Amino acid sequence: MRPRFALLVALGGLIALAGGGLAANISSDEYLGIVKFLASPEMRGRATGSPELEKAAAYIRNQFRGMKLKPVSGDSYYQDFDVTTSARLGQKNDLTYSTGASPESLHFQQDFIPLNLSSAGEASGNVVFAGFGITAPEYNYDDYAGVDVKGKIVLLLRHEPQEFDDKSVFEGKVYTAHSQIFSKAANAKFHGAKAVLMVNDVGTHAGDGDDLEKFGGAEGPDNAGIEFVQVKANVVNRWLALSGKNLEAIESGIDKDLHPESFALPEKLHLDIDVDIAREVKTVHNVAAYLPGETSEYVVIGAHYDHLGLGEQFSMAPSLAGTVHPGADDNASGTAGVIELARWFSQQPKHQRGILFLTFAGEELGLLGSSYYVNHPLLPLKDDIAMINMDMIGRVRDRKVYVGGVGTGTTFAELLQQLAPKHDFDADLSEKAGYGSSDHTSFTTKQIPVLFFFSGLHADYHKPSDTWDKIDAPDAVRMLNLIADVTGHLIDSSPRPKFVRVAEAQPPGEVANPHSGKVTGGGYGPDFGSIPDFTELPNGVRFADVRPGSPAAKAGLKGGDILTEFDGKPIQNLYDFTYALRASHAGQEVLVKVLRGNQTIEAKVLLTERK
Repeated sequence: MRPRFALLVALGGLIALAGGGLAANISSDEYLGIVKFLASPEMRGRATGSPELEKAAAYIRNQFRGMKLKPVSGDSYYQDFDVTTSARLGQKNDLTYSTGASPESLHFQQDFIPLNLSSAGEASGNVVFAGFGITAPEYNYDDYAGVDVKGKIVLLLRHEPQEFDDKSVFEGKVYTAHSQIFSKAANAKFHGAKAVLMVNDVGTHAGDGDDLEKFGGAEGPDNAGIEFVQVKANVVNRWLALSGKNLEAIESGIDKDLHPESFALPEKLHLDIDVDIAREVKTVHNVAAYLPGETSEYVVIGAHYDHLGLGEQFSMAPSLAGTVHPGADDNASGTAGVIELARWFSQQPKHQRGILFLTFAGEELGLLGSSYYVNHPLLPLKDDIAMINMDMIGRVRDRKVYVGGVGTGTTFAELLQQLAPKHDFDADLSEKAGYGSSDHTSFTTKQIPVLFFFSGLHADYHKPSDTWDKIDAPDAVRMLNLIADVTGHLIDSSPRPKFVRVAEAQPPGEVANPHSGKVTGGGYGPDFGSIPDFTELPNGVRFADVRPGSPAAKAGLKGGDILTEFDGKPIQNLYDFTYALRASHAGQEVLVKVLRGNQTIEAKVLLTERK
């Protein structure tokens, strides 16, 4: 549970607090005006890489410039970095099959469509039907048992067996992680398949029709490392008829006794697949301004200013994907907080320590902006005494506010216990949450103490209904007064906090998606102990950090290592790693390979129970 905090608005001028703290004189109207601009319909949800995010960056830059705050170096407030923002279908997507007679071409976007996580490329060969494409030893179920798909095109059903059976080992009405498309892609790849064809399980979902997945709607990596195409059920039934079978009968058979019905289709069936996907790489910006102090030490006050754009696969209202997700609370509220605190502190006398005001792009895609910053800092990280992160601060309820990371700095608990009562709010301080699904995590991996201010989740999270009119500006400003008070102590009277590694209540796992929270059921397997860097690499997964005492640490793995192989399975992306780890068990010793600089290192990791 992230901690809770509450704040007192300073009315009628400045209020000096005992102990050297400051209460900022921030206008609720000005704060709300920033939120309204960033979350306006015209800003179209500020997706990373969009023209609207560029407008938001320029707006933040101009706010800093108007306060006479300076760029950290040179004359640009921007820190540029490249992001793979989207994929689009090309003009050369083809799927042709033959059964010994003349080849027949399927109709693109009518009979078949590549999924956005598919690799681009060509694949040809024979077909093996592998049920739902699931290997689940915990349920004693394996669609790949008894069939060899190495070098073949594998044909899979969507979802999972017995999905409407409350007594099913697959948890019945709740999908397990095995149903996820990225899990099916990883499992097919680990079994040696050269391409994947997926078909809707029309027998189970007869009333849902047989619609093709909208391109861009599949959750997964930018590139799963295998061609992945969805095909219409009527086409698949033509192929299955060569073996005297059909989808409805196969699905019924599997659901009856959970016995896989996988088989190789006749060799006379031959497929040629050509997937044409163009991936767009765009330059985006962190926006930074620096208020120098008397010394080189400084505090970072940060927030991400991107959101989901039109929602797509990250929307928590899938039926509304394609409409504007304005992101008023997530995170126009935190961005407005950075701007208003910058305005306040820029008007004050010079302090002992400086403040770096820092807004991040790419948070919704996996903490990309903050990860880039800590690996390419504009100021020396050794001088960064603390990072204060604001993510969703606009919906305070019952005078409670969450603050995470209190245990990561030696001075934080005492400081917050001193200041909280002065702000007349219920304070529930959490030592944990140094790691999490927001930008403070990137700083934690560099052993910088963090505080994470957060007003709590709500029903509008990641939905089009997260609009500016639901922001409680007076209470948000009261929170900013508390943050100003905490910051005032850190930059003047408080000793420098020392970083403390805090044992998380649940060790941070190798989660596939850092922000959507969509993976359901099944947990994340045994404990490995790495903290992933969510930036996608051409190949492998970089460890942002490794927890002391964890299996990975005991095996000699370190932050910065790039995992390329796990238990004999090639690891191309974080989704592969998530799947491979989930398929393992506590007590198992796995051989892993990592890149450390130019050197490949092998290590044996003894996995333990996740606590």
